[in-house]
Amino acid sequence: MDKTVYLDNNATTMIAPEVLDAMLPFMKERYGNPSSMHGFGGSVGKDVARARIQVAEFIGAENDYEIVFTGTGTESDNMAILGSLAYYRNRRHIITSRVEHPAVISLCKKLEKDGYRVTYVPVDRDGNLDMGLLKESVDDDTAVVSIMYANNETGVIFPVGEIGVFLKERGVPFHVDAVQAAGKIPIDVNAIQCDLLTISGHKFHGPKGIGALYVRRGTRFRPILYGGHQEKGRRPGTENVPGIIGIGTAAELAKMHLRDYDTKVRMMRNRLEDGILGAFKNSHLNGDKTRRVPNTTNIGFEYIEGEAVLLYLDERGIAASSGSACSSGSLEPSHVLRAMGVPFTSAHGSIRFSLSRFTTDKDIDHVLAVMPGVVNRLLDISPYWDSEKQQGRPINI
Repeated sequence: MDKTVYLDNNATTMIAPEVLDAMLPFMKERYGNPSSMHGFGGSVGKDVARARIQVAEFIGAENDYEIVFTGTGTESDNMAILGSLAYYRNRRHIITSRVEHPAVISLCKKLEKDGYRVTYVPVDRDGNLDMGLLKESVDDDTAVVSIMYANNETGVIFPVGEIGVFLKERGVPFHVDAVQAAGKIPIDVNAIQCDLLTISGHKFHGPKGIGALYVRRGTRFRPILYGGHQEKGRRPGTENVPGIIGIGTAAELAKMHLRDYDTKVRMMRNRLEDGILGAFKNSHLNGDKTRRVPNTTNIGFEYIEGEAVLLYLDERGIAASSGSACSSGSLEPSHVLRAMGVPFTSAHGSIRFSLSRFTTDKDIDHVLAVMPGVVNRLLDISPYWDSEKQQGRPINI
């Protein structure tokens, strides 16, 4: 194929043409600072206000005041947790899961070193959360619970609505990292009953470098940055106007195209997944088959390395990602697959394919045509696979 078949949309998405068109004037003639007193900047401020409404409507917020624009999803996650801890200074307990994004996990590890107590709730083999343990872990010392809506590697959806109801009754702040859910499934912050929620523009065809944090009115929360009056003082700093216009436009478009994910994208994902799993006896699905976002599949191949698969796919114009967070010289698979108990023989050979509404049937056809040659070639040279017997050899690790 002449173009790249891009199936790494959980990493980032292309900017939708309409989003780019909306942003361009604010990079050229409409460059005013929205915080300025004069009309040139003030007119830009009206566009920022409209974008805030677009994001609020995207996630079901009752008031655009509840939307705080940030630089990234990572910043929003950090703000949610640290802002809660800054208010509840006498509470020293945090609850999260073992499969959270590094934006949450890394912060919690740092907070543990600072003396906080962190409960990491486990998941089962399908990536589903241990709800019993989560509920048992909540106590009077719990300052915040931070749980992702959908996992970035497997796409597994967590029961955030059930968690929200439980925590609301106990008066414990609830933060939801919805970065991988936004634009793929409907989000309603009132149905979830969360207090804080994170999204990131570049995950649903908006620009990079812009995120948003929903802060429910009345939520006990303190800023972690200090400076000007922007964002009502909750996140001071000159507004990234093109980014804000971009995330607002992307949010409006994403809401319009949600049905595409539940129909067209889901069908393409299933065809890709079924084709691969049916072709290779050494492959299996990582994650719950039904309780996941419609664009994501994570497939483990036993006895071959995921990074090698990615290199061969890349040579053939296919961009995907590895379920393994291996660095050069390391044999450690991703923390998500390890938490799920995926065997080493396949955790190290796991590939994530993530589609978007711009993915085509022709893209899926190309991947299905290329995969047999890639996987069989790697099996032929694998020291852990007996090609003649079509079975694995013992692995000493």
